[in-house]
Parts: sequence; C-alpha cells; structure tokens
Amino acid sequence: MSETTLIRAAAAEVLSDAPGSLITLLADSGGFTTNRATLNEGVFGTPAHFHTRATEFFFVLGGALHVLAGDDLHTLETGDFLAVPPTVPHAFGPAAGSAADVLVVFTPGMDRFDYYRLLDRVARGEADPKEIAASSEQYDNHYVDSPRWRQARADAAA
Repeated sequence: MSETTLIRAAAAEVLSDAPGSLITLLADSGGFTTNRATLNEGVFGTPAHFHTRATEFFFVLGGALHVLAGDDLHTLETGDFLAVPPTVPHAFGPAAGSAADVLVVFTPGMDRFDYYRLLDRVARGEADPKEIAASSEQYDNHYVDSPRWRQARADAAA
C-alpha cells in the first residue's frame, strides 16, 4: 500500500535563496521533490542549469514566469504548466513587470531540500558560494553559461 504525503502550510519550512525570493519546502521523498517558489517582481531568478536524472515541472499558481528551456524562451502565466526533461538547460525568473508564484516538482526526488538550505545560508552570508558548485553532483544541479538567459534577464530588469 502506498503512503500519502501531507504537508500543512503552517508546518512547511520557508527559506530565501535571494532577496525577494522565497522557497517553501513541501515534500522530499524518493518519488518526487516539491517546493513553492515565490519570486517578487525584479528578482533575477535562477541561473541556467540542468539535471542529469530529474524532470522538473513548473505550474504557475499566480503572476507570470519567464523560463528558458533549451534555446526557447517562454512566458508562463497563471495556470500554465511546463515540463523540462533531464539534460535540458533551463532557468526561470519572474516575467518583466510581474511577480511569480510557482509550484516546482522534480521526479524522481533525491533529497534536494539540503540544497535549498545551502542556498539560504549563502544568501545570508553563512556559507561560501563555492559550496554550491561543489554540491552539483550531490544535488544533480549543474550550472551552465547562457548568454541568452543573461540577456533576457537584463532586458526584464530594464
């Protein structure tokens, strides 16, 4: 028999990986990892990266989300859904002039919550940013350079 997963909002751990950005940790099981990303208007968002094993799903709960998936740029609005398969470089941040509230799910899950806790410690100055790069294999989060994403974020900030 399968077990259900219930996380009450009041019990969820909330972290910040950058000013104006909140990550609410919802579930981190063997089958999936789920968080809620709340990104204020003007937040850069994530750098371009890929996962070798996980598919990452984005469901926009509110606002608008700008997403790089491979070479394509998308603007997702409330109710839109996007799945990014393993090895596809991607990045996301709030669309220009908007905040974004997004449900993010990875499958399979892989105990990723400590990665978000590391980002939170780096944002608070309690950990060295080099620890993020050093953890890429452990958390299957591999950063790549994307001039297209950097330009898109610069355009959004202008």
